[in-house]
Amino acid sequence: MNTQPAGTLLPAAAPGRPRRFDAVTITLHWTTLALIVAQFASAWAHALAADGAQANLTLALHRSLGVTVWLVVAGRLAWRRLFAVLPPFPATMPKVQRAIATASEYGLYALLLVQPLTGLAQSLARGRPFALFGATVPAMMARDKALTGLFHEVHEATAWALLALIGLHAAAALFHHMVLRDEVLTSMLPWKPSRRAVG
Repeated sequence: MNTQPAGTLLPAAAPGRPRRFDAVTITLHWTTLALIVAQFASAWAHALAADGAQANLTLALHRSLGVTVWLVVAGRLAWRRLFAVLPPFPATMPKVQRAIATASEYGLYALLLVQPLTGLAQSLARGRPFALFGATVPAMMARDKALTGLFHEVHEATAWALLALIGLHAAAALFHHMVLRDEVLTSMLPWKPSRRAVG
C-alpha cells in the first residue's frame, strides 16, 4: 500500500489531518486482500478434499474466485489510472525505497493478473468441460498434457511469489507504522485514524 505517484496526487496534508487514499481505492484494496485469502483457502481445501465431489466443488470455487480477482484488479488499475486520489510518498522516504515500493506494488498487480490466467489456461489445456460461476465451460481444445503441466508449474510458482510479495508488502507497511511512524499504513485503513494514531 505504498503512496506511489499516480492518478491525482493530494497536496501536503494540513496539520493534524491525515492524508488518505480515496474511498474507492481503499475498498478495492481490502476487497482484493479478502479475495486472495479466499483464493488460497480454496486451493488448500482442494488439496485436502476427501473425495472427488468435494475436490470438484472446491476447484470450481477456486476458478471462480480467480476470475473475480482478475476483474477486481483490472478495475482497480483502471480506477487508479483515471480517477484515484493518492497521497504522495512521505517526504523523508529515500528515493531507493520509493523505487522498491513502486516495483513491489506493480509486481503484485502483475502476479494478480497472471495467476488467474495461468489457472484458466491450465483448465482449458486439460481438454474437458469445467465449472465456472455455476455454469459449465465446454472443452475448447484437445487435451495437451505437456501444456497442462507447464501452466500448473507456472501457477504454483507465481502463487509462492505472490505470497512472498504480500508478506513483504505487509511487513513494509508495519515498519512504516511502528518504526518510522508515518502515514503509509493509516492512509489505506478502512477507517479514519485519529490524530493521536497518526501523530
